[in-house]
Amino acid sequence: MKQLKDRIRKDGRVLNGDILKVDSFLNHQIDVVLLDEIGREFKRRFEGEKITKVLTIEASGIAIACMTARHYGVPVVFAKKARSGNIGANVYTSVVHSFTYDRNYDITVSKQYLSADDSVLIVDDFMANGQAMHGLIDVCEQAGAKVAGIGIVIEKGFQDGGRRLREKGYHLESLAIVEKMDPENGIVFREQ
Repeated sequence: MKQLKDRIRKDGRVLNGDILKVDSFLNHQIDVVLLDEIGREFKRRFEGEKITKVLTIEASGIAIACMTARHYGVPVVFAKKARSGNIGANVYTSVVHSFTYDRNYDITVSKQYLSADDSVLIVDDFMANGQAMHGLIDVCEQAGAKVAGIGIVIEKGFQDGGRRLREKGYHLESLAIVEKMDPENGIVFREQ
């Protein structure tokens, strides 16, 4: 998606340790016009799939999921990273390792909001090793829901998460795949 790549080049910052900072427009301060285009692009790329729910993990994926779901006219469900007292005990759970924070955490989704009747589009802002996607796929499998597709805004193509999911047969669409990046030379995108 050219508009996204141009924005990453303009406003993204590469930090040491394979961190791409896009918080000025994607995951802290949000450019809603760009996010609406991202949602529209996911709808285009998964055309033909009957989507009943858009699923993500809190917090950065929620805005992306909302804009995507708006184009489908379906609800958003997000996995909570902290178990709250109001979610109850009737939940699906999975363990996810966060690349950004280098720790494991449990994700939970109420069984009330995901079932075998659902055809799910999973979306998130970043994918590195794919751990969050595996956790969300696990939750879908527990519910008996179909994973109709996975939409990632920025994939770190130099890590193996995307390759492994594609090898398993998932329909994975990444809007920008970063092939390499460093603070001195900037960002190189994979041609798609």
